Amino acid sequence: MILSALRECRVLPVVTAHDVESTVQLARALRRGGMKCIEITLRTDAALDCILAVQAEVPELLVAAGTVNTPAALDLVAKAGVTLALSPGATVELLRAAADSGVFFIPGAATASEVMQGMHYGFELFKFFPAEAAGGLEILKALAAPFPQVQFCPTGGLNPGNFRSYLALPNVVCCGGSWMVSAELTRQGKWQEIEELARQVMID
Repeated sequence: MILSALRECRVLPVVTAHDVESTVQLARALRRGGMKCIEITLRTDAALDCILAVQAEVPELLVAAGTVNTPAALDLVAKAGVTLALSPGATVELLRAAADSGVFFIPGAATASEVMQGMHYGFELFKFFPAEAAGGLEILKALAAPFPQVQFCPTGGLNPGNFRSYLALPNVVCCGGSWMVSAELTRQGKWQEIEELARQVMID
């Protein structure tokens, strides 16, 4: 179910949340623009409160926790009711914990060896990070041959000019980006501009 929801999301807006009020307003703007999901990263002290608030105030959005880099962080978001979590990479300890968790977890992988390690623990959907710096479209095309069952959510360096090229790849489920939720737009409360950027994302 979450996999099909991710396909409909197209782009996961990657948010670094600093306070509940602005994050909820941001989430509402994204939803008005037609977006169906939001990734709130665990990079600030306010992140968990913001996740809980968006879950409560904007229930139409699929709320994912990002930068879930340790088993402890995974346990924390699971207890908060998060159903989807992502990490930019993966350790054996994290993969083991995620495999036993009720959370739909997307570990990070940027090489064939990392993909193979994740597959060993039962994962077939990976966050490809940092996408552009790690080789972008060409690497994803290359990985499709030895891993035909594996799919990716590329994140890192994506923008309005290239994200559709990623979405066109058969092994890409969705992608992540932050251009429509930049710190500057959020700080200035440009909710209408964020809404319009969100709307553009959802156009084929």
